Amino acid sequence: MKKILSLVLISIISLFNSIKAQNQPVLSKGFAVMANDGKFRSYEFKRYAVGDHEIKIEILYAGICHSDVHHVRGDWGKEEYPMVPGHEIAGRVTEVGKNVTQFKVGDLAGVGCLVNSCGHCEFCKAGLEQYCKEAVLTYHDHDQFHNNETTQGGYSNTIVLTENFAIKIPDHADLKKVAPLLCAGITTYSPIHYAGVKKGDKVGVSGFGGLGHMAVQYLVKLGAEVTVFDITENKRADAKRMGAAKYVNVNNPEDLKGLDNSVNFIISTIPASYDPNMYLKMLKIDGQLAIVGVPPFDKMPVIPIDKLIWQGNRKVFGSQIGGIKETQEMLNYSVANNIYPEVEIIPASAPSIESAYQNVLDGNVKFRYVIDMQTMK
Repeated sequence: MKKILSLVLISIISLFNSIKAQNQPVLSKGFAVMANDGKFRSYEFKRYAVGDHEIKIEILYAGICHSDVHHVRGDWGKEEYPMVPGHEIAGRVTEVGKNVTQFKVGDLAGVGCLVNSCGHCEFCKAGLEQYCKEAVLTYHDHDQFHNNETTQGGYSNTIVLTENFAIKIPDHADLKKVAPLLCAGITTYSPIHYAGVKKGDKVGVSGFGGLGHMAVQYLVKLGAEVTVFDITENKRADAKRMGAAKYVNVNNPEDLKGLDNSVNFIISTIPASYDPNMYLKMLKIDGQLAIVGVPPFDKMPVIPIDKLIWQGNRKVFGSQIGGIKETQEMLNYSVANNIYPEVEIIPASAPSIESAYQNVLDGNVKFRYVIDMQTMK
């Protein structure tokens, strides 16, 4: 009898401790910058407790996006520090709230640029949560749904979020390559499908980096004839290897001859200053220019209104990532068709991240850095 009572008591204590742990903030560790100098350091912080509809993910891999560099450097306006960047996250679920239905412990899960939104506005109802005025960004934001807590990103060992904003990763996916799909993948996949690109279309990809090389793969898979535009020669062979029909070095005048009125669709992924009007003139009648790259504010290109008036029904539109449903669709499509970013895996250390950032700034990355967060000490 005493033994039975002892076992019951142990079970009650275990259950109590489990419930108590669920109500406690989650201790996290990662890499942060304390100012816009780009210097990273080890950083410990707390995330909110796992709620009834939330999951905790052990982060295994975190991609480095060019927008991370922009935010760290304050290129897009005033930022708050300390900042843990990273909105390309792949990992494994380690805890679930009592009302969670879409995930269980042990599942693979990803996180992109968003961790919450209002859920009831016009954009949310349309599956366009990225445009919700109350959308919560994965980092460098304030989460009004959790006491206005400052959000911190994926250069860390764990993250907590509502299950509705986590992306299911198929078990057979190449996990070390998945993280960049949650930003670079959806950022290019979404406008390509919105524009209705189809087999046989002549299309252009402007900027052949982390975003651009994903756009090339999606467009080639659709059967489009792809021309890649970039500023160097050292990616010409890579473009051909990925299926591009033509490569144009925009710094070579000879390469630019005869391109006006030649393509149906161009996606611009350029994160630096450039002339968008040059690409507008390359569009055929009713052609579309999709802009997804965002340069620093002090180098932001412009398209004068008069240039649009004389463009013969050519269209310009911008696109920001994609909604959660479309992101899941993109990931499933990418894995099913073996479309992944080309990545270089780096260890989770401040020097490695700083070196990667410099290579991104110098254009010396082919094509995406991914931090192995399992190596963090």
